[in-house]
Amino acid sequence: MNGYFTSAAAFLIEAVFGLYMLIVMLRLLLQLVRADFYNPLCQFIVKATNPLLKPLRRVIPSVAGVDMAAVVLLLALQMAKLALVALAGGITLALPGLALLSVAELIALLLNIYMISILIQIILSWVGPGTYNPVTALLYALNEPVMRPARRILPPMSGIDFSPILVFLAIGLMKILIVSPLMDMGRSLI
Repeated sequence: MNGYFTSAAAFLIEAVFGLYMLIVMLRLLLQLVRADFYNPLCQFIVKATNPLLKPLRRVIPSVAGVDMAAVVLLLALQMAKLALVALAGGITLALPGLALLSVAELIALLLNIYMISILIQIILSWVGPGTYNPVTALLYALNEPVMRPARRILPPMSGIDFSPILVFLAIGLMKILIVSPLMDMGRSLI
């Protein structure tokens, strides 16, 4: 019976923290690409993240255009999520391992956001090409800095853009060569 409650607690912790971290990561990324913050989806993201980010911004300044308050918040949320899930399972984590696992999880989240957003953009281009939608505009703003270098390497052929395949390959390689080793090192430090 105890295993069921542990699993339920871990699921709830991961779902709630994961959703909020997704929103904070999207805000950070949309700020970096200078997306249109009058977009309704951006307005929701700003309103959802302001309660935790505003106080942090008073203490933590931006560095080179990167919202360091959002980075610190993401790291703190990820560490809290991992610590709470471990605590629910009756496990204690060492701080260095927890920090390294948190960084690896955040890099994985970043890569997953790009993979999913590019996939959604591809599907939307098939379903309603040329139509305006606030989500489409945000996806374009988010993905274009990643897609532009891939298009230089592999330009569209016969009206078909194969550059997402290059981006998917690069994301897969980064997961194997960056995220997996960081995860392994973090687990070894626990």
